[in-house]
Amino acid sequence: MASLRQQLLDLVEKLVPDMERAFLKAIGDVKSEIVLREVVERLERRDIEGAIAALHIDASAFRPLTEALRQAFNQGGALVVENIPRLADPLGGRVVFRWDVGNQRAEANIRALSSDLITNVTEGTKQAARQAIVAGYAQGQGPRAIALDLVGKTSPVTQQREGGIIGLSEPQADLIARNRINLLSGDPKLMAKYLDLKTRDKRLDGAVKRAMAAGKPVSASDLDKILMRLRDRNLKLRGEMIARTETTTSVMAAKHEAYQQGLDIAGRDASLVTRKWRSAGDSRVRHTHMILNAQEVTGMDTPFQSPSGALMRFPGDTSMGAGASEIIGCRCDVEYKFNFAEAYARSRGR
Repeated sequence: MASLRQQLLDLVEKLVPDMERAFLKAIGDVKSEIVLREVVERLERRDIEGAIAALHIDASAFRPLTEALRQAFNQGGALVVENIPRLADPLGGRVVFRWDVGNQRAEANIRALSSDLITNVTEGTKQAARQAIVAGYAQGQGPRAIALDLVGKTSPVTQQREGGIIGLSEPQADLIARNRINLLSGDPKLMAKYLDLKTRDKRLDGAVKRAMAAGKPVSASDLDKILMRLRDRNLKLRGEMIARTETTTSVMAAKHEAYQQGLDIAGRDASLVTRKWRSAGDSRVRHTHMILNAQEVTGMDTPFQSPSGALMRFPGDTSMGAGASEIIGCRCDVEYKFNFAEAYARSRGR
């Protein structure tokens, strides 16, 4: 049978597509509810916050993410409980232990994870939209052009909005703005930067190369296609990263909760538990987590301390202030060891 670590990794891989679909569906729903005229009217008045409000980027639109997160937490906890070694009470008697996703602490964990996720997604999306509006004004775009850049254009085939800044992160919105400037510059050196992007649609490279050879800006129609595909691919990339990070965090949080439930039911003290950080052990591990590898702590709530100063009880834990640089895409794990046998031997020897 595969190790618990491998089983948890397999579970994450299985659940990531569900959360990615939930994210993309939420973004699609937000776009479908936007009334373009309302956004344009506010942009005509230079009312940036009014335009943001007209996008209706609110927490309720992202509730599908909460359900995907709950599913990951529940399945992660259930899998851990199946693999926890046999538990014994202080007198050595067998303890019957079942995963309880509905207990008060587990529910609080789910609420906290969900709140953090939805707040980060909504606020990040709004800030990216603000950034795009400011960039649009600076580049001399009109209100309607800025609005279409925000929400995307309606496809005549699917009748769904395609492209658009909505759903992108701030760095991704900045990427779009910089490439618009470069492709309109007529400067081959600046335009060539687009050809280095991994998220570009290579089928449109010809239009860029022809413009570069002529020393002219990319045509308006080609620019629309290029930026639309760039936005769509970056949106998918963001959905994948959010899904992978949040699914992993949910599973790791559930693992921690499962061991805590085991302690509670066995009537054992957390001082009998040691926890050891384990990195993924390959070249993709961030430097701080390479250094964290094999760090050991005692108890359930004693945090691991990254060389950056960040504190985490388990990979993905943001409850003690760890930032995105320690969390995004993390593939680390924590080993839990119950030192019950040693404690039982000590009690028998007294």
